[in-house]
Amino acid sequence: MRQTLRIAVAQPRCAAYDVPANALAHAEAIRAAHARVVVFPELSLTGYELDAALVDPGDPSLAPIVAACAATGAIALVGAPVPGPHIGILAVDAQGARVAYGKVHLYGDETDRFKPGRPTVLEVDGWRLGLAICRDTGVPDHAAATAALGIHAYVAGVVHAERDARVHGLRAQRVAAEHRVWVATAAFAGPTGGGFDRTSGRSGIWDPRGAVLAEAGEKPDDLASAVFVGQEH
Repeated sequence: MRQTLRIAVAQPRCAAYDVPANALAHAEAIRAAHARVVVFPELSLTGYELDAALVDPGDPSLAPIVAACAATGAIALVGAPVPGPHIGILAVDAQGARVAYGKVHLYGDETDRFKPGRPTVLEVDGWRLGLAICRDTGVPDHAAATAALGIHAYVAGVVHAERDARVHGLRAQRVAAEHRVWVATAAFAGPTGGGFDRTSGRSGIWDPRGAVLAEAGEKPDDLASAVFVGQEH
């Protein structure tokens, strides 16, 4: 039997292109979450600005996030443009940061700069977390390919316009129901660059039946958390 796993989905305020300021907001969210895993939205360190400089895992601007993870025992899944180049997820803990995932299903102008990644699993305390970024969650083949790797949960960072506030919830419920896995989705709230003046918020966590366990509000700096209960997969 696996342990329980407390996971949080955070939607920190975002200043477009300002990695140092955004890293401080991430650190605040990590300290407030009291969770083992804290999930952040797509490109959360830069805002949805496709021309932002790539964030190297060794960037000293990430130090506040590393320190917050060291103080709380958390692993942060942070959105950033990363070497590859990929629209990526940085896994950050007390030891530092590493590139954990690159978005597979790029969309629109993303294809001009970034390369697709591949389905990936991150293991935390015996939990196998399948990673996803935004459009990945809307492509059934992505969830299927990730689930085929043997996962207990499907974890995503997204950015959606305010008018699309229901989209990530509907996708999460579909993935949970089809693959019998937990789902956690961190969505941006407030402005985040790239034409997203108003984003959806409402980050959430769903159980393997597709029932909502926790949901954040519509404003920046809110978060939600829940506990995944271990069982044989």
